[in-house]
Amino acid sequence: MNDLLQVADGGRSASFSFEEMLKYHGPDYPGGVAHSFKVLQRALPELEAAGLPDRRGINIRTAFSGPGGRDGFELVTRAVSDGRFKVDPALERPERGRTLERYVFEITYANRTLTLTIREGFVVDEFIQLARQPERTEAEQARLTVLKQQMTDRLLARPAEEVYDISSVSRKLVRQPDE
Repeated sequence: MNDLLQVADGGRSASFSFEEMLKYHGPDYPGGVAHSFKVLQRALPELEAAGLPDRRGINIRTAFSGPGGRDGFELVTRAVSDGRFKVDPALERPERGRTLERYVFEITYANRTLTLTIREGFVVDEFIQLARQPERTEAEQARLTVLKQQMTDRLLARPAEEVYDISSVSRKLVRQPDE
């Protein structure tokens, strides 16, 4: 398993580890950071077969609104600050159940769009229930902190191909001007 995400940046290679992403975000939402790490780990090699995708050419659309995920994507792609990151509830997949419905990511680079969905077993119902609860007791907050770390550990322990499926690939045809 490759522990670094690699993108091109100004003609050079830029690498990012999960630990760097977590430092950038902070300690509050390690699971969200882990999700962005695994999504990019799965998607980046598929986006540019001839080398590394340029970080500023990657667009991200997702139903996942977690701040850890947003910050992870921002560090690697700068998509948030450049306006190429969008949380779109229309991507939710309610047929996957309340636990998995928001873990949908569309990653676009050049003329290729990948849609990634999480596999079962990485996000647990108890986590979703507590995370979406508007008010929590001290004990519930402590439990949520444990659940966040457990999810992070589950995500990082598996290769990205075992965590996220590429559920669709699409290409946009780019017309070349007549010569």
